[in-house]
Amino acid sequence: MNEQIRLGNPVGLDTLVKEPAEPRQPGPGDVQVDVAASSLNFHDYVVVTGVLPVQPGRIPLSDGAGVVTAVGDGVTGFAVGDRVMSHFFPAWVDGPARMHRLLGVPGDHVDGFASSTVTMPASVFSRIPSNLTLREAATLPCAALTAWRALTVETQLRPGDWILVQGSGGVSLFALQFARLMGCRVIATSSSSEKLERLRALGAEHVINYREQPDWGKEAARLTGGAGVSLVVEVGGPATVRQSVKAVAFGGCICMIGVLTGIAGEVPLAELFQKNARISGITVGSQAMQEGMIAAIESADLHPVIDSDYPLAQMADAFRHQESQAHFGKICLLMGDTAD
Repeated sequence: MNEQIRLGNPVGLDTLVKEPAEPRQPGPGDVQVDVAASSLNFHDYVVVTGVLPVQPGRIPLSDGAGVVTAVGDGVTGFAVGDRVMSHFFPAWVDGPARMHRLLGVPGDHVDGFASSTVTMPASVFSRIPSNLTLREAATLPCAALTAWRALTVETQLRPGDWILVQGSGGVSLFALQFARLMGCRVIATSSSSEKLERLRALGAEHVINYREQPDWGKEAARLTGGAGVSLVVEVGGPATVRQSVKAVAFGGCICMIGVLTGIAGEVPLAELFQKNARISGITVGSQAMQEGMIAAIESADLHPVIDSDYPLAQMADAFRHQESQAHFGKICLLMGDTAD
């Protein structure tokens, strides 16, 4: 049965509304897609919990992957039967980030992928990596592309450079995987000994338990021989950025991606500018960046780390699992019986 989930009024996990989804025939420039899977991001969490103001009734979720079932007039890039995944920014084709290019985010500005069927402009979609299932592809549009941009656009990393990743969420794990693919060396932090061992198994050369070593930024710099890391993939925000500045190398970059610990805090500015380092705030990436990422994933046969799967009807439970921070990798929502 086709079904979808909308935000209730007031917006919150306890007010999500499940209802039948009515397939809409595509108009000019549109494609209709049977959605097989989606995945959860922090962006989706702040939407469904009401932290980010979104109108009640919106269909949430920015990520989606599925199969084209119909195409409208004028669509030349897709055909019925094509496997596709979403773009986080349908209006950002190439070039630098500009405000007008960051509009139209599915699940936020417009209806998203918490539905077993969608009809959207063809510009919302790209092909998926040929080596991935639809379930795997559904983890890429937000988290993987954010990590890809941090490593390949915001910085000019070379083999042997050090990067530091925080925790075991989607962005951090993709950054670790991409860094190893590029020949970079990785330091990973977590408060869980079990997760640290899993991070090591994925290729982290050094791991730091930040509860046992609260001055982990200094320890990270020591582990590099005192030079510091070329890139910090910063997902924590105010509670972690001070240590990130300690960890970053002279001339290095802190890519500010998330604010899991709050939206405001102090930055040790003197140390930052003495190091000639910079903080670069980024939000996902362009369609051109996504195409480059897809090519790299295919070439290396890279596969995402998936923590767990939930049926669409249990979306609230999936978000509560995300909220607990017990997950390691991406949490997926499955819309049907298969997401191959």
